[in-house]
Amino acid sequence: MGIVVIGTVFVDVKGFPEDTYVPTGRNVGKIEYVHGGVARNVAEDIANLELKPTFVATVDATSMGKDVIEKLARHKVNVDYIKAVPDGMGTWLALFDHNGDLAGSISQRADTYLVMPILEQHGDEIFKDCDSIIFELDMHKSVVKKIFELAEKYEKKVYALVSNMSIALERRDFLQKLDCFICNELEAGMLFWEDYADTSPEELCKVLPEKIKAANISAMIVTMGAKGAVYADKEGKYGMIPAKKVVVKDTTGAGDAFCAGAMSGLTYGKTMEEAVKIGTILSSSVITTLDNVCPRFRPEEFGLQTE
Repeated sequence: MGIVVIGTVFVDVKGFPEDTYVPTGRNVGKIEYVHGGVARNVAEDIANLELKPTFVATVDATSMGKDVIEKLARHKVNVDYIKAVPDGMGTWLALFDHNGDLAGSISQRADTYLVMPILEQHGDEIFKDCDSIIFELDMHKSVVKKIFELAEKYEKKVYALVSNMSIALERRDFLQKLDCFICNELEAGMLFWEDYADTSPEELCKVLPEKIKAANISAMIVTMGAKGAVYADKEGKYGMIPAKKVVVKDTTGAGDAFCAGAMSGLTYGKTMEEAVKIGTILSSSVITTLDNVCPRFRPEEFGLQTE
């Protein structure tokens, strides 16, 4: 069944100014509606690696929800476990400045507990033959517990990312059950009660191994935007991979593409360093476009063997 991705679907409403963005002014520009959501983006990114993932989620019982399912199916995502329900997906309103950086946003979340009936009815068939599980740690706590229960039952590797770190901080004990956790430098600072905003990758490399060892986290990858990414595991191995220099058009989805690449690498036998390199390539390919996901790659380009 390949990699199983469990999480949320959003509709992203994105605004781009034609000229220099003025926060307190009226900015003429363009507005786009894009299928989004952390897990939805990750599922499509993995599909664009031609790895045929399965996506477990809910969508609205509307034409927009139908569009989401149809697009994922066209990209070779298994959509058998997506359920259409009232208010089944969220909305993300985002404004970008003239450099393509996020200037502000408001998010309306869907009720992630709506995923529970899918797991209760189909969990065994979903988990039994999959290669690994990727999910959003800030989903409803009962859903997260069910995911770990099924993963432990079938001895599957579990990877997590977050869309709302404030909620994830309430589940610190769950981090200890993960094979790897991915977050950005701001989220890592929240997790460890420190500020990494002005920290260099070299500096973070020195402290991250001890931090995750103390927190009993198996492995962790911290993305640092234009500075690259840092990784470490509780055995003391660590390293950093620089970001690729590209022309930025829109940073939306870069972190999701990174997660898709890195977690696909870890699923199919790559080292942490190799997996982070794959994630870096995918994330750099996203920010050069106005789309939320990476373009099409072949798994052979990264040496990913699924069998």
